[in-house]
Amino acid sequence: MALEVKIGIQMAPRELVVETESAVEDVKQALTAALADNKLFVLTDKRGGTVLVPAEKIAYVELDQAEPRRIGFGSG
Repeated sequence: MALEVKIGIQMAPRELVVETESAVEDVKQALTAALADNKLFVLTDKRGGTVLVPAEKIAYVELDQAEPRRIGFGSG
């Protein structure tokens, strides 16, 4: 299951949304380390790309376990 990470950037009108296959705890550890050392917050997206965000520019981070998208009209 993919993890959706929403990152609010200071002075940016839109948030950055990254879908990753990393575990929630791994993302939390990477964020905590980046904020503590004032370095880059590094995420790998589900396609293998790398997203780098300077820790001093992060306004907020939301973590959400994304459910698989359903196709069709069924209710289940």
